Amino acid sequence: MLYHDSRSAAYRTPPGAGACDTPVTLALRCGKGVEKAWLRLWWQDAEQLIELAPGEDGLWRASITLPDIPGVLWYHFIADTPKGRLWYGNASDRLGGVGRQYKGEPPGYQLTVYDPAFATPDWMRRGILYQIMPDRFYPGTDPKDKPVPEAGWMHEDWNESPALRLGGGDNEANDFFGGDLKGICLKLPYLKDLGVTALYLNPIFRARSNHKYDTGDYMQVDPSFGTLKDLKTLCQKARALGIRVILDGVFSHTGADSRYFNIAGRYDEVGAYQSTESPYAGWYTFTRHPDEYECWWGFPTLPTVNKEDESFREFIIGGKDAVCAHYIRCGTSGWRLDVADELPMSFIRQMRARVKGEDPQACLLGEVWEDASNKVSYGEARCYCLGDTLDSVMNYPLREMLIDFMLGKIDAPAVVRRFRHLQENYAPAFFYSLMNVLGSHDKPRIIDVLSGEEGLQPPREQRRARKLSREKYELGRARYSILWRFLCALPGMPCIYYGDEAGQTGMADPFCRGTYPWGDRDMDLLEQIRDSCRERLKDPVLMTGEARLYASGDGVLAVVRRIRNGKDALGDPAPDGLRVCLINRDEKTATARLRKDDLMPRSFVVDVPGLECSVYSPFPPA
Repeated sequence: MLYHDSRSAAYRTPPGAGACDTPVTLALRCGKGVEKAWLRLWWQDAEQLIELAPGEDGLWRASITLPDIPGVLWYHFIADTPKGRLWYGNASDRLGGVGRQYKGEPPGYQLTVYDPAFATPDWMRRGILYQIMPDRFYPGTDPKDKPVPEAGWMHEDWNESPALRLGGGDNEANDFFGGDLKGICLKLPYLKDLGVTALYLNPIFRARSNHKYDTGDYMQVDPSFGTLKDLKTLCQKARALGIRVILDGVFSHTGADSRYFNIAGRYDEVGAYQSTESPYAGWYTFTRHPDEYECWWGFPTLPTVNKEDESFREFIIGGKDAVCAHYIRCGTSGWRLDVADELPMSFIRQMRARVKGEDPQACLLGEVWEDASNKVSYGEARCYCLGDTLDSVMNYPLREMLIDFMLGKIDAPAVVRRFRHLQENYAPAFFYSLMNVLGSHDKPRIIDVLSGEEGLQPPREQRRARKLSREKYELGRARYSILWRFLCALPGMPCIYYGDEAGQTGMADPFCRGTYPWGDRDMDLLEQIRDSCRERLKDPVLMTGEARLYASGDGVLAVVRRIRNGKDALGDPAPDGLRVCLINRDEKTATARLRKDDLMPRSFVVDVPGLECSVYSPFPPA
């Protein structure tokens, strides 16, 4: 009797997220017998009930003006019939689109309201990102000459497996290979040739561990990686090649062995552990000084920082030479914020203003693992895509849906549904700047995952170095190549985790953090990844064209990218074009037709005249 589709222009005009203070029309199809119908809206602590006006076409409508401040608006419908009251709301999975009828109050539809001035750096939506753990990429100087922290040790062979040595419930992470900033600098021509336009470096600041997420001194480059001069040189040489550098900002916690906490007394300042009179005492929360304190996920080596402390904020954001501004001035192009959902929204807003004040083209990316428009963290609703906090986030939801599709855990229509849900919830600038990952330092290597190998992320004490069988490796690499090609056809910044393009394998941390295999690269795979990067970079349609995802049966996905009337998806001038990219996970999939006139998702063929279409499958042609 009732029907609404939030993704159809007939029922929500315009569809998707909306800019502040703009009109939106919402419609409900009502069957015979409906006497009255209402639209219920709620926004923060306020709500409103608006009576719908029936139309001759069977649609009952209400026109609203979106709030004049960014936020998330929710809505559902109510209808009175001779048999009683009915409600219509979001589907049970809360993924938008066609909803369902309920006999009681339903889950609401989301309508994201963003700042109309929200814009992200152009290089983000047009770029290809490359993630590097500096210790594991390339040594620019002899590792034997490198300083290592106390109790740390240097591998003698670059090709050895990372070590797993447990201490205090965590991996000690005190083995080093000698990669550094000079090494990255030496490999810039390789990265340029690959198609990389931006580097994301895992933490480079002084710290005890090899991964550097236990910051010891924010204002010093780790001596094993080089010097501040080396960082500046890297940024200068990279920029000359059209490559930007993004740093990892870890501001939710520091290391216990740091200048600020100083549990080992290694620094020449009085740390919070040593005295309640320390200038850093307010940065931390002690339940009983000095040995009982709040720490990140229970690890005593990582004391949690009080992000509301004024002196901490001044040091990171507000001061004349604050950390976030200092490194922008050194030539970097922004920050990736570690565990962004553990930072107060006010902290991120303040940091955004400071970073953009230093360089409007600098970016602020966040580590958020879920839908970044409606996440609830520490009891607070957080929407990061409104234009007042992050430019964008790591797109883990996309990663999970594509992997699950390739492994046969979900079908193509499920991928389409999840993808369109994110597209509907995110502001366009945010959506087109997403950091689209397949591999990362927090997950087993992507080839291992796509091989279907089991047990890649067991409890830490059970992890070990192991190699895939040849058969498993070939399957994983074929699937990875296909997904990478597809990723290059989607909106956002496709991101390569160092070594994935060369066939690197490994189970969960620390084995996903092995060294780049310079002497044993899979050159065929590398060439496939390079070709996909180059294809994307030469075609504006693949970067900023409108994007629609379709399914054909259970096993075929297609993305249709289009620029028309001289404007891309963000309203910027661009040449008209049309591209289609398909991936087929099944050996046998029935062929149907893709109509070039309206690109309806009936099915797909590749011989449409004048249509550029790429088809990828792990199976050879018959």
